Amino acid sequence: MTKKVIEVKGLTKKYKELTAVDHLSFNVKKGEILGLLGPNGSGKSTTINCILSLLKFNEGEIRIFDQEMKPDALDIKREIGVIFQDVAVFEELTVEENINYFCGLYVKDKKECQECVDDAIELVGLSDFRTFLPKKLSGGLLRRLNIACGIAHKPKLIFLDEPTVAVDPQSRNNILDGIKKLRDNGATIVYTTHYMEEVEILCDRVIILDHGKIIAEGTTDKLKDLAKIKEKITVETRNLTPETEKKIESLKDVVSEKYNDEVLVINFNDTKKNLAEIVNLLEKDGIKYERIYSERPTLNDVFLELTGKDLRD
Repeated sequence: MTKKVIEVKGLTKKYKELTAVDHLSFNVKKGEILGLLGPNGSGKSTTINCILSLLKFNEGEIRIFDQEMKPDALDIKREIGVIFQDVAVFEELTVEENINYFCGLYVKDKKECQECVDDAIELVGLSDFRTFLPKKLSGGLLRRLNIACGIAHKPKLIFLDEPTVAVDPQSRNNILDGIKKLRDNGATIVYTTHYMEEVEILCDRVIILDHGKIIAEGTTDKLKDLAKIKEKITVETRNLTPETEKKIESLKDVVSEKYNDEVLVINFNDTKKNLAEIVNLLEKDGIKYERIYSERPTLNDVFLELTGKDLRD
């Protein structure tokens, strides 16, 4: 049986009349990457802050490593790494000195600490930037430094909040590879992001929150199965007429259709010969198109359907 690293039972947090987290219960298993998703105001940040004992809560129980989590639970906190979205490093210290400082808060033996620092630098790909001050780093490198500072002491549980926001593709790929390595090395990770493709690449399981409650939970494939939409067909065309659009909208299995910026998107609640039907209809009406393709609904489609909001709302 897989061990539970985090156990949340009946967690409730209120701000006067507002219930930010409403009797929330879930577990995080050892060695998994859990994606915690939700629109702004869904309760994600409040939930994480309660788990870390940074916020007092009204009701519920939180256990980490099978121990009750409290503000003074220092033995538990030593095994946790937290990387928030806002970069928090010392501008007057070099890359290596920053990582050494944060690692030294947990690892007192100097030799062991240096080994941890070296491992963290290698993990995030900063070997060529050891002596650089933060102001000399690009945004992507600065985020890598932020991650290195949070994981250098080799925590067993890691919270990562939007680690790839506004970074270049190379840094983003490096960060994602590093997160996989952390998991492969035994860490358990709670991951929040606005990038659904990252969730599909990284996360073993996903929880979607809205209004402080879990509205969906499971693997990405399981979540996609919850969607009413079963197939999405995209047509790139410049000359779609209102008459043809109405014909498409009236097809039996069409859930919705939208034509915007010369792109037609049609959602179906079944997968039976939809592509052939659309192709035949377009050709019959003399509608030319540059490209047409079918795909399964994305996780973002599911999220939008479940919450009624875009992830960045």
